[in-house]
Amino acid sequence: MPKVGMKPLRQSQLIDATLLSVEQFGFSGTTISSIAKIAGVSTGIINHYFGGKQGLLEATVRFLLQSLHDELMKELHQLKADDPVGRLEAIVKANFAQIQTSDKSAKTWLAFWSQALHDKQFAALQQVNERRLLSNLRYSFRQILPSEQVDQAAQSTAALIDGLWLRRALSANPISVEDSANYCMAFIHSIVKQHQSSNSQSNEETEKEVI
Repeated sequence: MPKVGMKPLRQSQLIDATLLSVEQFGFSGTTISSIAKIAGVSTGIINHYFGGKQGLLEATVRFLLQSLHDELMKELHQLKADDPVGRLEAIVKANFAQIQTSDKSAKTWLAFWSQALHDKQFAALQQVNERRLLSNLRYSFRQILPSEQVDQAAQSTAALIDGLWLRRALSANPISVEDSANYCMAFIHSIVKQHQSSNSQSNEETEKEVI
């Protein structure tokens, strides 16, 4: 009879082994055997808990997605008030958190994005990831910018986050995590500053007209 609480522990162990296997052998080189060997279990255990390699790979991607969500929640809980700029900064920090930028996670993300081009299940997960990021960005930009500027700001910020993350993951001399996050935050602040400057100029023109 299995021990109480063993299932989540075993699943977590196998997901971590999958991340390590992808880091060492790549996506195509990762097999049930390589995962089982790293985890120190029989291949039958993987089939028992995940129904095979595909199920375990999907669970591993879901783990990374959930970790990203959890990291964002942690960042948001540190905000003292409703702060849209602070929320935007929290989104950036979550995407460049250690669990998302470590070698094993980065290589799994890269492999996942590649597979999403050909696999419907992975494509669906990628769409969830993309919609979640854009939705979070739009929510905060909507509190700062005119409605007609919200989507462009969200799309541009998302592209910058993904682009810097990807460049960092693929580069032989990567930009530091801190610098990558700071570049994204500087872009966000430039959008906010530009809007504030535009508002100030508009107000001054209105006052002159009244006079």
